[in-house]
Amino acid sequence: MPEDNAVPPGDAREEQGSMIYKIVQGLALWFGMQMLMKQFTGGNNAQTATTQDASGNVVQVPANTGDIPAYQLRPSSLDEGAVWNPIPQRLAPMWPTDSSLDIVVTLSSSFVPVKISSVPEEYVALNEKSFKLGNSTDTRVAETTFSVPSSVQKNGTLWGHFYVGLTGSNLDPKEPGYDPASAFHFVYPLTQYIPKKKEAKTRNLLEDRPEVEEEELEDDNTGPIIANYYHPNTSLAFVPDTGIVNYPQSHPAIRQFIHPESTGARDGSGQNSWYYPVLYVNTFWQMKSHMTLLNETVKTLPLRLDLSNMKNWKFNILASVDFNSKQQALQAAYGGPIPGGGDGSEIEMVKEMFLDTNPYLLGVTAAVSVAHMLLEMLAFGSDIAHYRKKKDNVGISVRSILANVFMQTVIFLYLIDNSQNTSWMILGSQGIGILIEFWKITTIVNVRLRPAPPGSFIPYRIAFEDKYQLSETEEKTKEYDEIAFKYMYFAGVPLVIAYAVWSLLYESHKSWYSYILTTLVGSVYAYGFLMMVPSLYINYRLKSVAHMPGKAMIYKFLNTFIDDLFAFTIKMPLLYRLATFRDDIIFFIYLYQRWAYRIDYTRVNEFGQGGDDEPEETKAEPKPLLDAESVTEKVEGAAKSSGADTGAAKKRK
Repeated sequence: MPEDNAVPPGDAREEQGSMIYKIVQGLALWFGMQMLMKQFTGGNNAQTATTQDASGNVVQVPANTGDIPAYQLRPSSLDEGAVWNPIPQRLAPMWPTDSSLDIVVTLSSSFVPVKISSVPEEYVALNEKSFKLGNSTDTRVAETTFSVPSSVQKNGTLWGHFYVGLTGSNLDPKEPGYDPASAFHFVYPLTQYIPKKKEAKTRNLLEDRPEVEEEELEDDNTGPIIANYYHPNTSLAFVPDTGIVNYPQSHPAIRQFIHPESTGARDGSGQNSWYYPVLYVNTFWQMKSHMTLLNETVKTLPLRLDLSNMKNWKFNILASVDFNSKQQALQAAYGGPIPGGGDGSEIEMVKEMFLDTNPYLLGVTAAVSVAHMLLEMLAFGSDIAHYRKKKDNVGISVRSILANVFMQTVIFLYLIDNSQNTSWMILGSQGIGILIEFWKITTIVNVRLRPAPPGSFIPYRIAFEDKYQLSETEEKTKEYDEIAFKYMYFAGVPLVIAYAVWSLLYESHKSWYSYILTTLVGSVYAYGFLMMVPSLYINYRLKSVAHMPGKAMIYKFLNTFIDDLFAFTIKMPLLYRLATFRDDIIFFIYLYQRWAYRIDYTRVNEFGQGGDDEPEETKAEPKPLLDAESVTEKVEGAAKSSGADTGAAKKRK
């Protein structure tokens, strides 16, 4: 007899086949990752090979040139029938990836280089010898202060002239003895032209409106204002492992830092050439908030240059993201659409978050943000499911839903009024939320357009009519809702009026329309939690919470605790931080009501929910027959209902 836990032969073969499949799958994944990393890192990482040139001299050549001959072994003429291409198709490294380099960086207001010896000392920003290419431990730092040229003060460009060459070679192309095979020079701007963010003009509405000047009208009709900005920190990084580059197909952000051999030499096919070591001028971490706006008041500026080596995959990512974000910001400044809306500054906000936030706190924030979105989706689905299954209006505050529609609409109009700072994704989600609230109303009452009473200024009015004859408990719900909102008006209206007066006296606004929206939005954010008070009051009077969407409530209140966490991690004024704890009060009251008004599972669907949560053991118990009195009550249509009452509830068909 086989043991109980013995594996049958068929199952053993299946388990063995599954194990082989997993091994093959793992190997395929490993080879795929290797091929992907090869694309990022440039393939062969071998550094140097020793060979002889045409004169018989022993030379060191790069070992990662593939089928393109080394620059030192380049042919003196093209192959028979080959055509010289002015744009090289493929480029191979010109120098070995472990070369020793000298580098000089000078500053100038002119794009045209001058002799290095004639450059004033304060404009020589970097002068380093024997920097080891490919050595990650070799880092250099240079700091200086220089006088700002007058042309740069007047919106001119500050150029950086970069001279790079093998150690001991002549770096100055203006001097005799300069050899392009051992040195190269390129120019890159150290200032950036960035469009100024348009700011809405605001004023105190109680003051006299100033006359509109012609200059202001002209400014409104013109495009964005481009200003000249400067950042004091710049990182320079050599990228030694780029490998063979397909020049025409490379990303523009990558191509601007690849400098082909300057003499126009080609291999035998006339299509391929060589390039100097990639020197990446890294502006990825240059935040606009850390930049200086250049004008005639700026006399001197500091400069810090960091020199190091960088991996090719990192160079590709940083250069591409930086280039694309700047293009999007420029496109948005000229009114062009960009994916997801916004003004193109979203990437910079993410970078600032990485720079200014503790890494552990950042990780917690990312995890909590995902949990926040998940809980919000679960609450959304649970809320819809609750109202779809709801068969009566017991415990539902129709006025709260209408008030929520009003508040959501106010927030939506406010976001449109400030659309330059709002993503279309946020506007879309807010609009969908309004439609969902409207849908909730249609599940509870009939929305009709009826003629207005005689003498009314508006010929028609929107009427909310009951879908059917309300039961006694539903009539009580309606009555309790009216009472709760009466006291809500007593508490809320004076607060809103006081805030409106304070905002009018002490704050500035774009217009009266903007003032009304801002005041209403501020009231919604400050007192919006009061909209849950009528529901709590109805629960108290009915002595029941069975009609509440329990799952959706739990999901929403868990999100309030996540908001509490953000209140401690994100910079905000004290009053706003205290306001994040307002929903917690409602939540704890709701928890108390769930404890005080426990659901009696012996009743069948007290509030028309269908009895979905009834335990199996209670379902199996036989139901007592209705007595004559209850039958009479059912015929007369009188429904007896209370959260505290444990009698049999009547279910509407």
